Amino acid sequence: MKRARPDDAAAEAMTTGLRIRVLPSITDLPAAAWDSCANPDLREGGPALPYNPFIAHDFLSALEISGSAVAKAGWQPQHLVLEDETGAVLGVVPCYLKSHSRGEYVFDRGWAEAYERAGGDYYPKLQVSVPFTPATGRRLLVVPGPQNGEREAALAQGLVELCRLREASSVHVTFMPEPEWHLLAERGFLKRTDQQFHWENAGYASFDEFLGALASRKRKVLKRERREALVNGIEVDWLTGSDLTEAVWDDFFAFYMDTGSRKWGRPYLTREFFSLVGEKMADRILLMMAKRAGRYIAGAINFIGSETLFGRHWGAIEHHPFLHFELCYYQAIDFAIANKLARVEAGAQGEHKIARGYMPVTTYSAHYIADPALRRAIADYLVRERAYVEAAGRELADMAPFRSEALEDQ
Repeated sequence: MKRARPDDAAAEAMTTGLRIRVLPSITDLPAAAWDSCANPDLREGGPALPYNPFIAHDFLSALEISGSAVAKAGWQPQHLVLEDETGAVLGVVPCYLKSHSRGEYVFDRGWAEAYERAGGDYYPKLQVSVPFTPATGRRLLVVPGPQNGEREAALAQGLVELCRLREASSVHVTFMPEPEWHLLAERGFLKRTDQQFHWENAGYASFDEFLGALASRKRKVLKRERREALVNGIEVDWLTGSDLTEAVWDDFFAFYMDTGSRKWGRPYLTREFFSLVGEKMADRILLMMAKRAGRYIAGAINFIGSETLFGRHWGAIEHHPFLHFELCYYQAIDFAIANKLARVEAGAQGEHKIARGYMPVTTYSAHYIADPALRRAIADYLVRERAYVEAAGRELADMAPFRSEALEDQ
């Protein structure tokens, strides 16, 4: 994999006075400059932008400093920075040059294998995302203002130019909001969709009120699962802020390693990552920790946005029926209701979430493919895949556990 040069210019934007440079580490940019684009403080007016913890400088720098998302792990930082003629930062993009397709949750291994059988080199490729994090969030991060579209277009052009400079096969922008998806499509990126399952808060005052919205049979199942999850003297603690001690992280990391080793073969995140992110973002982290006989036996980590609770990793060293559902889904709903959050995003995949009130939601990715022949083949495939995802979404929505108004518990 080619080594990035800190002073590399990815592109000179079409608009006079704008330029793009590439950072080999997010730590080369002050946190305030990055966050002015990623999570701007708009208390003095302007359009509301929900806070997203994963695109924050604190989260992304913890991934790099801890060795979790670095060149050695196949994630070489190539972050784009858009500046004006004075050097003021107007936009950024979290971008990585990759030598594999692991840790992305939008699967392109089939594309890589087909291209390599045809004699091409699929790697390196550029990945615009938050490593190991299948959560939707802005990717073309620009300072809010009337020139948003112009700045986003400049960043999109910069990605294409960086693809050429790095001799990469492609650029993949994943888990992006729909408006960015359309913007990139207008600039030659191919459109892809998939699905996740999110819980939406309809203004519930309590978990019992949420249960009341479910069909009787489904409601009974959820009650039974919650009851059986906490037998054998199991209790659940919510830990955040100063509760996140190194001893707690030691316990949680043991859970993460046990489950991650069985699920992926090699967990992605290092132990240092949890200490760093806990130090930097303690008030944005929520651990649901299950305790039995005086010690923690399982846990789930969540990150708190201004509107959304993002569920991420779970693990356990003791296995009890329904404890996974309790920690990852039901406790998350409890917290969202108590804190008036609009939704819970519980990670990738999992049709079993529907029965627990998590409904299908479309996710979006955009893909720039440099080779015209590969591009045509993928474009043809994506037409069929988008149709399948749309049809599957309609079928899954019909499986909703919610009570029918017409048949209201007759």
